[in-house]
Parts: sequence; C-alpha cells; structure tokens
Amino acid sequence: MTNRRAAVQSMTRSVSQLEQYEKCPKQYELQRVERIIPRPAAWSHQGSAFHTAAEVHEGEGRKLTADQVVNVFHVEYLAGIKRDLVEEPNLDHWMTAGTDGQSDIEARYVLGVEQTRAYVRWAEQNEPVIWKDSAGQPGIEIHLTAELGGVRVQGYVDQFIGKPDGSVRVRDLKTGSMKSKFQLQTYGVLARKVLGVEVNDADWYMAKSGGLSRPVDLRDVAEDAVAERFVRMDQGVKAGDFPAKPGFLCRFCDVGYACSSRRG
Repeated sequence: MTNRRAAVQSMTRSVSQLEQYEKCPKQYELQRVERIIPRPAAWSHQGSAFHTAAEVHEGEGRKLTADQVVNVFHVEYLAGIKRDLVEEPNLDHWMTAGTDGQSDIEARYVLGVEQTRAYVRWAEQNEPVIWKDSAGQPGIEIHLTAELGGVRVQGYVDQFIGKPDGSVRVRDLKTGSMKSKFQLQTYGVLARKVLGVEVNDADWYMAKSGGLSRPVDLRDVAEDAVAERFVRMDQGVKAGDFPAKPGFLCRFCDVGYACSSRRG
C-alpha cells in the first residue's frame, strides 16, 4: 500500500482525476490508491469505441465508408465487453441505466452504431478542418503534458479544429450528456503552453444529438486559474486527505461496493 500511495502522489494529474477527487476523495482513494476494481459498465465501452471509430475516420481523411467506420466501432466495442466479462462474468454486478446487464450491453451497441453512422454523415456534410502541426500531423487524439502551478498535468484532446483566422478550436467528443467546461479550459491552456497555438474557444460534438454544442469562450481563461484547482487537488492527494462524501451520487459509484460510507 505504501508503494501505491507513493505512485499516486507522484503521478501526472488529469481533469478526470481532479473531478473525481473533488466529487469524492474516498472514491479517488478506493480506485487509484487501493486499486479496487470498478464495476463494469457497457456505456464506457460505447464511448471509447465511438471515439476510436471517429479517430480512425478522421485519421484516414474521411475516406472510409460508413460501414467501415461502424466496423471499427463493432470490433472495439465487442473487445471491450469481452475483456470485462472475463473480469466480471456476472452481469448482475454490472452498472446499468435501469435495465439488466445483457439488455444494456445490446442496447448500447445499437446506440453506438447509430451514433457512429451519424458522426460520419455529420463530418461529410460539415467538413470540419482538422488542424495540422508544423510536421503535418493532424490534431486528432493529441496527448499534451505541461507543468501548471508546479503540478504535471496531462490531457488527451480529441480534435483540434483549424479556424479561418489562424486560431485553433478545441473539440471534445461526447457520447453522454455530462460536459465539463473545466476540461475544455484545461485543454486550451495546455495547447497554448505546449503547442504555442492561439486558442480562443472550444466546443463539444454531442453524439446524442448528432451536432455541435455552442462554443465555449476560452479567451479569458488564465493558466493560473486552471492551475489553482490542480494544486489544491495535488496537495490533498499528497496529504492523504480522502474523506468520503456520502450522498445521492453514491448509487452511481463504480467502487461503492467497497466503501463503508456509501449511501443509497
């Protein structure tokens, strides 16, 4: 356990870590320090398979057919489900959105296929311009790492979109409804710092609606303001400060089965 705590204390931070810690430090400890295995959920594989399919489609210059892109989703989704079934074959233990595990797996496959086809149609109709760096590499699934306030912070940006004025827009792909402005703000700061590009705004591609959100203005987002939250979270983790925050969200916690403070 000592080695695990040391590893977590020194690891590079991310928005997902920060938001998990702020939501419930105990959940952070259970999952990242004690390494409790989260309960599987088909929605996580739906999201990751959709992202992979969109990434491949864009990486191939949108030359693939919709059926080919759907096949990428198909392969990725089934592979993810099979991996989790090995770890947890009892579907009654899977997290679902109010249905049984098998039905949820099947429904999310169908939904993912629909969302993938819709993305291909949307991209063909709207032709967003994927930004390229000085070496000609497209801005797709770019890993950025920089020090913010003395804390190493990383992020994986789904897409960088080139704009007519020469600036770059951050774009995050979402299969669910949860959106984080702080995520976009962090990505904007990292992009400026690491890539040296001008980033004035960001948006989400919302797979549920098959279109873009309203742009989020990033012009007044300062590095210090973003760094402040990471510093606070980093200090809490290093201090071993992991209080539980029992409440309504406990029923959606994927490691809640190992938490003595759980409610609901």
